[in-house]
Amino acid sequence: MEEVSLRGVGSFRIITYLFSRTGERYASAWLRYLALSVCLSICLSGCSRLRPKPAAEYVYVTSKQTYLRDRVAAVSNRTATVQNGDKLQVLEKSRRFLRVRTEKGEEGWLDDRAIATQQVYDEFEALKGEHGKDPVVATGVVRDDVYLHTKPGRETDRLFRLMEGDKLKLLRRASVAKPVPSGQRLARPSTVQKAASDTAEQGPPPPAMEDWWLVEDPKGRTGWLYGRMMDVDVPDAIMRYSEGQRVVGAYVLTRVNDPEAPQEDKDVPVYVTVLSPYTAGLPYDFNQVRVFIWNVKKHRYETGFRERNIEGYLPVKVTREKDPYGKAPASMTEAPTFSYRVLAADAPPVIPDPVTGIATPTKTNLKTYRLEGNLVRRVIAPDTTPPEDAHPEPVKEKKKTARASVSRRRHRR
Repeated sequence: MEEVSLRGVGSFRIITYLFSRTGERYASAWLRYLALSVCLSICLSGCSRLRPKPAAEYVYVTSKQTYLRDRVAAVSNRTATVQNGDKLQVLEKSRRFLRVRTEKGEEGWLDDRAIATQQVYDEFEALKGEHGKDPVVATGVVRDDVYLHTKPGRETDRLFRLMEGDKLKLLRRASVAKPVPSGQRLARPSTVQKAASDTAEQGPPPPAMEDWWLVEDPKGRTGWLYGRMMDVDVPDAIMRYSEGQRVVGAYVLTRVNDPEAPQEDKDVPVYVTVLSPYTAGLPYDFNQVRVFIWNVKKHRYETGFRERNIEGYLPVKVTREKDPYGKAPASMTEAPTFSYRVLAADAPPVIPDPVTGIATPTKTNLKTYRLEGNLVRRVIAPDTTPPEDAHPEPVKEKKKTARASVSRRRHRR
């Protein structure tokens, strides 16, 4: 058979040669081969165009304010300014830097240490949806710039930054172990501790605790905040009567008009407050309830009711209720009423959940009180036996004791 070299010969000449040498049958097969190759190339290019694009990736700015730059280098130009919480679309990744695009269409490079992922943002949205209808147990104010976290704890994810002076709505409290800084040694046991360990076996000391609060900020964002970075919103007029206790919440029962009151607002509020020691990790929210009434004659606050040594839990509910006994004067058919729950005497000790840090009692008793003028009375359902913890107001007992001591001194004289 004659060998023919087709190198460097064009397609048209090849087809013509095949027609002339081998006939129409071989030429038609060659044409079918070329057509099939063209169709395959078209299909492959079309499939690449129809392939779905990867979903857009978004991140959120955690810094108070930062800048986008035109390149990753020691010397670069600013292309845009972004604020805390801004949503950015990720265009490219390079080591620890991201090229992003703002909602305004500005592009630039950003350090990945200044952003939070979409997953973190979704966790904040889940908190907002889960606790959106929780009762507000107290109000507070931010002491310094601080972040909201997805969970209680300093090492948990954070995103939104609160500014000093922002108002907060407190929803729930949790207690977690305080982290020990690396390299810090545990405190040496004292002599008394050593003596006690010699006489009896003791387990490891409990870890130091810190309190966190689930809060809602002025923008409606929900997250966990370190308790020491905020203050409960309490009027200064009653804060000085706290006697070294921490005021957990202060609630307005009613208002009393005093034209000679020293403050500008002559409608002076009457408060019910709940207090607790300055100790983190307590299994209860408060251990003392105190009502501050306004003395119209002396133009000052005085204690109208106090209950101590309880294990109380938020929230404290304040309403106006009718007299269940029907004995109140016509002017007091509806009086300010407040109620709260305390741990039942037969309930087991409350231990905070090791995962969430929230202390939830298994059994509580509801206590309800009614303010009639300057007197606080316990409200008990009619035709029921008063509970064992029903007691007269401790304030009256103190007054009787003081009078008795004065009469004794006079008798001695």
